[in-house]
Amino acid sequence: MRTIQIGNKELGLRATPLALLYYRQEFDEDLIEDLVSLQDMAKMADGDFSGFDSVKILQICYAMNKADNFGKQFHGFEKWLSELESIDFADENFMMNVIEEASDGFFRSAANGGNPKLKGK
Repeated sequence: MRTIQIGNKELGLRATPLALLYYRQEFDEDLIEDLVSLQDMAKMADGDFSGFDSVKILQICYAMNKADNFGKQFHGFEKWLSELESIDFADENFMMNVIEEASDGFFRSAANGGNPKLKGK
């Protein structure tokens, strides 16, 4: 579990099977597949945001935030977004915390020395 800051709002993120389900239910996509497409973040470190899908990272945040709030009333994605005042995609900590939480939660063997091979489309 990690806590991230988006604008002036703190959000708990939890990479659990519930997050995978919520992502599928809300976006009709696979969270892991979309996560893999975000793994090539090296260009962003150099300021090249071409090909970066800003909505995808927010969708992943949404699903993991919803999983962190299991059992509580939780709005749909559009309403959730409307509650965020601002976001700084240049904030490397934000981006890395989201990706690290997802990687640590969904690829535990990699965190323990395993070496799963992830391939994009």
